[in-house]
Amino acid sequence: MLSNEQMSEVESECHSAGGYVPAAVVERIVASGISLEQLMLDLIPRAKTFAIPAISNFFVGAVAHGVSGNLYFGANYEFPGQALSFTVHGEQAATMHAISFGETGIDLLAVSAAPCGYCRQFLNELTTASKLRIILPNMPATPLTALLPNAFGPTDLGVTAALMSPQSHGMTLDVAADDVMAAALHAANTSYAPYSRSYAGVALKTWDGGIYTGGVAENAAFNPSMSPLEAAIVTLTINGGKNYTDIIDAVLVQAAGARACQIDATRDVLATITKVTPRVYEAK
Repeated sequence: MLSNEQMSEVESECHSAGGYVPAAVVERIVASGISLEQLMLDLIPRAKTFAIPAISNFFVGAVAHGVSGNLYFGANYEFPGQALSFTVHGEQAATMHAISFGETGIDLLAVSAAPCGYCRQFLNELTTASKLRIILPNMPATPLTALLPNAFGPTDLGVTAALMSPQSHGMTLDVAADDVMAAALHAANTSYAPYSRSYAGVALKTWDGGIYTGGVAENAAFNPSMSPLEAAIVTLTINGGKNYTDIIDAVLVQAAGARACQIDATRDVLATITKVTPRVYEAK
């Protein structure tokens, strides 16, 4: 169990790093005698503090261990008035939190409750799906492959890339870009959309000048795909520690002629959390 002193160190380092627990801190705590698995379980309550389950009031916390050794938080988000399919699951949030810092894989994931089938399918898209282990309270770590046997994945659709692999699409805008537009374009250019090629990114700007981004993350089964706005909400709340009321500007950039258009969904979901109307641009 983490001591008060160790938890204070985690809080301080998270604040300095921008939302995650650096590998060096993880190593020091593990060296003190607490196992990595127990540390991750002990941090689940902190992860839960980011949850905004406005419909279910069921709080989920997740902690992901990146291949770099860093720890990343995830929580669930719900949007009243919108279809339940727009819900962000804790496992998804932890993944997007890791991606926002350039992480290229996750090998351990601690969750407050067993991952639903939707999340198992989402996690199966990861670069590290074959070696990913899931940790639950009072249970031994279980391989994702055991939780999702005979899985359907990218290779079934002839895709060799995987979520968390580096992406660079080289799209540009025909108009001069301000800082928020440039951030959204970068998110779109690094987004993961091998099935529709509808690359898209969202940038949210807050009153203090902070800009938080997210890119679309498609899935071989399509439905567990994550929208760029959902990913940006994760970075807004976890990386930035901000609230929805802090948003003063929003930009969506997506590939011209996108077959999976993000415009309506971005506008509708954003309207449930802020009065800010997103600016929309197509990239070529």
